[in-house]
Amino acid sequence: MSMSAPQTAHITVLLQEAVDALLQSDAGETGAYVDATFGRGGHSRLILSRLSSQGRLLAFDKDLEAIAEAACIDDVRFSIRHEGFSNLSELPDGSVDGVLMDLGVSSPQIDSPERGFSFRFDGPLDMRMDTTRGESVAEWLATASVDQITEVIRDYGEERFAFQIAKALVARRQERGPISTTADLAQLVADTVKTREPGKDPATRTFQAFRIFINAELEELEQALTASLRVLKPGARLVVISFHSLEDRIVKQFIAKHSKEVVDRRVPFAAPVQMRLNAMGRVKPSAEEVAGNPRSRSAIMRIAERTEVPA
Repeated sequence: MSMSAPQTAHITVLLQEAVDALLQSDAGETGAYVDATFGRGGHSRLILSRLSSQGRLLAFDKDLEAIAEAACIDDVRFSIRHEGFSNLSELPDGSVDGVLMDLGVSSPQIDSPERGFSFRFDGPLDMRMDTTRGESVAEWLATASVDQITEVIRDYGEERFAFQIAKALVARRQERGPISTTADLAQLVADTVKTREPGKDPATRTFQAFRIFINAELEELEQALTASLRVLKPGARLVVISFHSLEDRIVKQFIAKHSKEVVDRRVPFAAPVQMRLNAMGRVKPSAEEVAGNPRSRSAIMRIAERTEVPA
């Protein structure tokens, strides 16, 4: 395998649908919005095209390539922070008219061999969204135990051969040194996983697991969702696009939890905790979008609206 790969243009999933849902907040085109995951800027550019001169858009992204892309947007209404989207928590209470989270990995990230996200191209086994901090997958695998690796692959990849893959990784490390390239990892998994899902590379779940783990993606999502409740104004929209069941489950359960009044049965005369979100439903890509962009097929967008804060 060579280190070179064609760079794929990123196609933003559910572009119109997400921006339409976001801007149906009470503030509309004059509001202050957050694109919590800038990526390659598809959603941000469309939001800016729909905002009035009073509107504002703040974006977040950990990826240096995304920050460089954002620098191309010359617009006084726009700013970006080189931070993860859990830093939403730093914004003032009730200061935002809508938050959009697109949890997908952008195509240029996946298709760039040196980033180490894909088993289709050989490259260093990195997978960090922010290459300026933290340890790479290769560095983690150099010291992790069989139990630690098993837990990550099982919990974040939902891989039933997690123990066998973990055992093979540690055995390989003891025999020839730790794995350091995507091709070596993909080959080891292929040699270990004997039954394959139709149309899916046997390494898919393991790569997903390591990427989610090394970037603490699920923990960051939970923190960002909690922060969004506080920063959203009444009538503001929360729009989240997820691409696999672990993320969607967190989003679905978060919205469900805050879409009902909660009575503390231990304190029967206490006022119930007010519902804080109205669930507005979910949207999936059209057959036409999936045909044009197969990577969109697993996307689910969930929408909720911040309720009035009781006095």
